[in-house]
Amino acid sequence: MTPPPFSRTIRVETIPRDGLTTRIKADAGERAALAAFNDLPAINAFAATFSLRQGAGGNVVVHGDLDAEITQTCVVTLEPFEASISAPIDLRFAPPNAAPQPTGETEEVVVGEEDEPDPIVDGVIDLGAVASEFLTLNLNPYPRKPGVAFEPPASGDERRSDSPFSALASRKNHD
Repeated sequence: MTPPPFSRTIRVETIPRDGLTTRIKADAGERAALAAFNDLPAINAFAATFSLRQGAGGNVVVHGDLDAEITQTCVVTLEPFEASISAPIDLRFAPPNAAPQPTGETEEVVVGEEDEPDPIVDGVIDLGAVASEFLTLNLNPYPRKPGVAFEPPASGDERRSDSPFSALASRKNHD
């Protein structure tokens, strides 16, 4: 198994009863590994702030915010450009094979829509992996440089003389 490009682990038993707030930040090597993992030219800044609170049955509720400054490649011009990502993080973790437990928070529950909690593996939560996942989930899959618009090609009804099949079409008409 390949190690994650960015890892910051925390042991669940070290989370105080009244909760814990922590901030993680990627160094230059970790940002380069995250950029390569996400097929980005660069990640110039990458940090996340987390608030962790222990819940019933060994559950851990995690709230946080991800902030990243990245360089993306425009799908229209193929030029690099700078972009910012800010995303909220809201997750629950539970020991493996644990029955779902209430979090103790007032939540609007939509039947069938609540995510299953992520597993706590060997008593550890990897906040770096969480932040990395939220970066990947919040990347624009078709990034465009600001001010650049895509102009679709002309209608398909018009025959193009530069088509690779135009020579074959004219040859068919002569035979």
